[in-house]
Amino acid sequence: MKYIDDYRDKDLVEIIAARIEKITTRPWTIMEICGGQTHSIMKYGLQEFLPEKVSLVHGPGCPVCVTPLELIDKAIYLSSFPDVIMTSFGDMLRVPGSESDLLRSRARGSDVRIVYSPLDVLKIAKENPGKKVVFFAIGFETTAPSVALAVKQAGKTGIDNFSILCSHVLVPPAIRSIMSLPGVRIQGFLAAGHVCAIMGYHEYHEIAEKYRIPVVVTGFEPVDILTGINKTIEQLESGNSHVDNAYGRVVTEKGNIPAQNMLMEVFEPVDRQWRGIGVIKGGGLKLRDEYASFDAERLFPLGNIKAEEPEGCIAGEILQGLKKPDQCSSFGSVCTPDKPLGAPMVSSEGACSAYYRYSGSQKKEYGRV
Repeated sequence: MKYIDDYRDKDLVEIIAARIEKITTRPWTIMEICGGQTHSIMKYGLQEFLPEKVSLVHGPGCPVCVTPLELIDKAIYLSSFPDVIMTSFGDMLRVPGSESDLLRSRARGSDVRIVYSPLDVLKIAKENPGKKVVFFAIGFETTAPSVALAVKQAGKTGIDNFSILCSHVLVPPAIRSIMSLPGVRIQGFLAAGHVCAIMGYHEYHEIAEKYRIPVVVTGFEPVDILTGINKTIEQLESGNSHVDNAYGRVVTEKGNIPAQNMLMEVFEPVDRQWRGIGVIKGGGLKLRDEYASFDAERLFPLGNIKAEEPEGCIAGEILQGLKKPDQCSSFGSVCTPDKPLGAPMVSSEGACSAYYRYSGSQKKEYGRV
């Protein structure tokens, strides 16, 4: 198959779903790690193509959603400095901190700008030499190499009014954290294809072996996702637990070596707070000491900002796959995309926003409601 429509073909979806039905003999619970996969599952109603024995739960695969509340508050505080231009991707402007968000900071007069690439931030810094330009850097291993490139470029070209507020996180440690939860019921993982396109999937062999679970690298279209589920259940039914690649048109085992080298030259692993989950050992990245001059947390007097999640928000349980969005008493009433309690209702990859947009009376792409 060559074209995107091929991977959305309903007839092919039903053929793969029939294969899954045929081989499934007992209940299985599978977690998709990526928020993009969650949105496809909801948009196309893929759960409804699966046998009742197969349950899909949604993991912490939304980098906006897992950005710590304290770091959002720091970004909001930074944006109040008169000599600061705060930049980030669009979703981050609406994610609630403990009392406000960056969008409201902009409405109050702060210079807060949406960018589409870290290199856009360098351009802003060049054009505003009298300002300190901060990029709120979020994302998994997919976006971190481009931030590393921007940091290196800033150093090479002498752009000294650029820095990053770093909230980059890593996927394999999050899987280990989930599998270490008491009473965990996840029996297989669909690994995020875009992360593996950068990092490869060699790290997942140890996870599959240690926890005796299948890990299948999967894309984002309906055919990709159901193929990944089919391969996962084939392993589960036969008692196997290894890494399989169902996204071979994009992903290789070793991944993008130059991007990995760029990433690790600029960043190093660090224990990282994940919103709603807690500290994950080795779960994030920080700038290496040789790039400390680009670290906003070292450059600005941010103090020890602490914050607590709002009452009525169960984002942590949702991100860990313990509950689904529609099991939250605030879902769709107190918490909506216009007035979100937590990040999963804001982000374009958040599970709560996917449920709000596509479940209930909302018509799914394939019309199976």
